[in-house]
Amino acid sequence: MTADASSLTAEDLEFLRRPLYGFLSVAAGPLPPEPRPVWFEATDAGTLQLFTGPDTLKVRRLRRDPRASIVVAAPVGERERWISVAGRTTVEPDGAHDLCARLAARYWNLDDPARADELAAMLAADQVRLVIHPQTVRRYLN
Repeated sequence: MTADASSLTAEDLEFLRRPLYGFLSVAAGPLPPEPRPVWFEATDAGTLQLFTGPDTLKVRRLRRDPRASIVVAAPVGERERWISVAGRTTVEPDGAHDLCARLAARYWNLDDPARADELAAMLAADQVRLVIHPQTVRRYLN
């Protein structure tokens, strides 16, 4: 594992731009974290963003305490590698549907009518964009 850093490197961004699942944890006071698999996007600005419904438990928790972390690991069969990003998270009212459409195209085959229908349903729902602003980045490459 490398020493802690506060920003993502170009190599980190290249890894994070692959269609990998991230495991998101939000601060929950005295409760233990409950990571959830999520789609995410690494931005050129060095933040990570994802989308979710505006009334989800994660959004309610983030409004109380904006700390969150995401861990992304290489799939089985590749060299062991992971990146962990922790930082303050903002809940943004704009851009979630565009992000949803980009990520669906990254993670799914949208030529499949069932997936296209699922995307249409997601785009019809209210969404917010969560943006994680890295404060601590840890990484491991074996």
